[in-house]
Amino acid sequence: MRRPQEIQAEEKAMKTIVGLTSAFESLSSMQVVLTKKNVASSNIFFTDVWNIYKNIRVSGMFQFGRKPEDVPLDKELYVLITAPAGLSGDIDQRLIRLMRKDYDPMRHDIVVIGKHGAQQLVALGITYQKYFNLPKKDPINIEPLIQIVQQYKETHVFYQTYVSMMTQEVKRLTLSQVIETKGREAGADAITEETYIFEPSPLVVVAHMETSMMRLALLQMIYDSRLAQHASRFKAMTSAKQRSQEEVQRLHTAYNRAKRNIVDTRLKEIAAGLKKLRKGEGY
Repeated sequence: MRRPQEIQAEEKAMKTIVGLTSAFESLSSMQVVLTKKNVASSNIFFTDVWNIYKNIRVSGMFQFGRKPEDVPLDKELYVLITAPAGLSGDIDQRLIRLMRKDYDPMRHDIVVIGKHGAQQLVALGITYQKYFNLPKKDPINIEPLIQIVQQYKETHVFYQTYVSMMTQEVKRLTLSQVIETKGREAGADAITEETYIFEPSPLVVVAHMETSMMRLALLQMIYDSRLAQHASRFKAMTSAKQRSQEEVQRLHTAYNRAKRNIVDTRLKEIAAGLKKLRKGEGY
């Protein structure tokens, strides 16, 4: 049987874990509140720009803001937005599982945002083309990512979304799908060359809008991912704190039981000694 001192030392160490997980839980909760504000602002701005963009009737092809002479690579790009480090639960593993369902190294290149996702891919033996740190603060510069996206014929973004503090989902979004509703809505809201003047030309305006929409969409997904990661970390820390608290209680019970066993053993030894003593004295 383990000595009470050993159990007491383990209980003390587990109480330290309870304190750490509680601190991480509180920090994640505060970060969720702060990130929610950025997500809300991004959604409003994205909606305003999208309402203008979707009504421009120029071309049915989404060119990712490329110039007419630019020829994209005959491959598709996968962009994975993951956590900057661990302690975020299993959300990155779920994201990578979603990505691997259709991944073909001959047809797809990968760009990773977030150190944890890059580590997961390396562990799985999957090669990625580029890695970016997930920005922790604003403003976020995504121009290098935009330049990479414009080199490919299509881009798919895998990211996390926030549902609630205890529920987060992983999603896949094809960037060009925002064009699917373009030109479907007729009426006075349509923006055409008959009602507006485009300078220097409609194609240049559309290319600029496409780049702006990509920038806003990627920013929005980064904010969504950041929010989901904070919530996932909160859930993981809450679960870890609960398990460590239960372990503290179990160890405390084991400690008391071990002390009681020692006392009981000594009492039995004393009783046996007295019994022998009495027999020897003829009682």
